[in-house]
Amino acid sequence: MADIARKAGVHVTTVSLALRDHPSLPAKTRERLQRLAKQTGYQPDPAMSALVAYRHRRGPRKDQPKIAYLTNWDTKLGWRESPAHREFFEGAKAKALSLGYQLEHFWLGEPGLSGRRMSDMLVSRGIKGLIVASYRQAADSVRDFEWPKFSAVKIDFAPRELKLHMVTNDQGAIVRLAAQRVRAAGYRRVGLVMPRWWDEFVDLAWSAGFLAEQQRVPSADRVPILFYSTAQLPEGASGEAVDQAVPAAHLRKWLEGNKPEVILSRGIFVRGSLAELGLAVPRDVAFADIFLEKTDGRVAGVRENCIRVGAVAVEILAGQLHQNAMGVPVVPTATFVEGTWFNGKTLPLRRRAGEPA
Repeated sequence: MADIARKAGVHVTTVSLALRDHPSLPAKTRERLQRLAKQTGYQPDPAMSALVAYRHRRGPRKDQPKIAYLTNWDTKLGWRESPAHREFFEGAKAKALSLGYQLEHFWLGEPGLSGRRMSDMLVSRGIKGLIVASYRQAADSVRDFEWPKFSAVKIDFAPRELKLHMVTNDQGAIVRLAAQRVRAAGYRRVGLVMPRWWDEFVDLAWSAGFLAEQQRVPSADRVPILFYSTAQLPEGASGEAVDQAVPAAHLRKWLEGNKPEVILSRGIFVRGSLAELGLAVPRDVAFADIFLEKTDGRVAGVRENCIRVGAVAVEILAGQLHQNAMGVPVVPTATFVEGTWFNGKTLPLRRRAGEPA
């Protein structure tokens, strides 16, 4: 960089800013110095870059740089009632602190608050990094947001029209893992039950994973998915399940017609209806939860690693901030975090024919 600075007749700091595409320099200056660096054969040393970033974070500073955590739930703190969304925030906060940042929550649903006003407020406070999370599908306050002024990542699928780099749970891999572990436990006929909007919210990832896994079993053992309820996300919902259990009559018809040995679902979707039908788990049908909350061994299933989702979002954002990558990316990427399987009493092991007792 010193060689480039001498050739260009500028300070080495100016070269450093230009190579990081820092907006404090005029565009023509940045382009001239970047072109000269390319002609000179300059290549950054990734180890040195990491050391500089580390020293910058560790050095004494009056105020920690802030990352804005933007939510648009129906209420300011309603997302805290959701285990998944609460853990997204906890994971992001812990990772931000470990990297030298402070995570601060902002609610986009404040009355009279537009995206432009929020942008101006964040700029005035020197905040350049944003995480968009816990977002109602119908909300529209990001439409006039000044994205070129920020580096940003979103957690989960909403808002769909905002094509930022995204981090979310891998629902397709989660349901496939559940189906694989269920078959390994000795079960053949595996069924999936969920409201249709729950699948729609994750861009059909649940059903895609389940149907893909069914291709590995004999056609005679394939059980059709039981979708129920409306095809739309309930008013005010944000991707988090509401108490919307499958109607008992629908469940009875599906059970009698398809004879599943085990149900994959979320507990609140099926527990009450099974009880209403007088059916017990695992006596009458086994069960594995694909949105497992408690890992105390009572219920088998897959727990989503939501804390890791939040942490990965901050890691990606920190990389963007380090590279001064601002605005909506030309080619957005999606990072999917897999779940973890836990055994439980709702899925007892089955002996197969010929196996010793």
